[in-house]
Amino acid sequence: MGNPTETSVSSPKSSEIEIDSDFRVHVFSSSSELLEKLHQTWSSVEKQPYPAMYSSIYGGIILDPAMMVIPIDDHMVHRGHGVFDTAIILEGYLYELDVHLDRFLRSASKAKISSPFSRSTLRSILIQLTAVSKCKKGTLRYWLSAGPGDFLLSSSGCPTSAFYAVVIDQDFSQCKEGVKVITSNVPMKAPLFATMKNVNYLPNVLSVLEAEEKGAFASIWIDEDGYIAEGPNVNVAFVTQEKELVMPFFDNILYGCTAKRLLELAPKLVDQGVLKGVITKNLTVEEAKGAAEMMYVGSTLPVLPIIMWDDQPIHHGRVGELTMLLSDLLWDDMVAGPGTQRVHVPYV
Repeated sequence: MGNPTETSVSSPKSSEIEIDSDFRVHVFSSSSELLEKLHQTWSSVEKQPYPAMYSSIYGGIILDPAMMVIPIDDHMVHRGHGVFDTAIILEGYLYELDVHLDRFLRSASKAKISSPFSRSTLRSILIQLTAVSKCKKGTLRYWLSAGPGDFLLSSSGCPTSAFYAVVIDQDFSQCKEGVKVITSNVPMKAPLFATMKNVNYLPNVLSVLEAEEKGAFASIWIDEDGYIAEGPNVNVAFVTQEKELVMPFFDNILYGCTAKRLLELAPKLVDQGVLKGVITKNLTVEEAKGAAEMMYVGSTLPVLPIIMWDDQPIHHGRVGELTMLLSDLLWDDMVAGPGTQRVHVPYV
């Protein structure tokens, strides 16, 4: 055997390996050094966009943005095995927290993820987190994950599921300007995945990027039967020439909480004689493009007027009057709606 200290001739395979001698990978010698680096990253941020986070892995609320992290072996990270939902924070209240939380747990059940806490405990954590954050306007986003444990497909090796939540300080207001949309060429999700709010959002991301590349705000998905489905992370609604508010059936798409609330509120306009009716039905592209008005419906919008679709003007390229009346209904409900819709936050 040769002397291991002697220089040997490299094999052809090893000689092909090239190392950039100008780049040296830093090795963090301690957790304190790493934490200092993370703090340096956040020190240049003028306003903290994430005032508070909760992690069941840590077992509490985190105020230091440098520590708002989740484990790399969490199955939500490397396998997409997780679900999420959102609630709006507006003027010291959480809007529609309970309906979003109910949908959240339905999504978790479909994804075969059990919660580490009861529903009431999850609700309490979210309210306490919002209170500690002191955020009066923004969004509260939360996730259930199969949890950390390994890098396999199955979550059977994960000791427990994980619950995360973060408060996002976000300014938003009632949308009054119209946007342009396109028909997406990106395949939409199969019904099983479209009807649960899971973290697998690559199709949604690609559909938005496709729209942006074409100078549009976002896109519209058409299902395999040729019917209108939904937007990338919002529902879509129409006012027909007969002044009916129409939304697509929710059988194969996400049942949006804001869309559901609009369907509950819109009959007020029927009572006033402004609308002729409120219905859900299958809509072909031809029927939809022939509508008098068109809009996205989603949490932070709550209604976003659409004035052009595939370069075809909607309502002569102007924001529709009925669209704004519907928007007013939702916005007023968000600001001063009944107690069943808004949960007061006891700020500390």
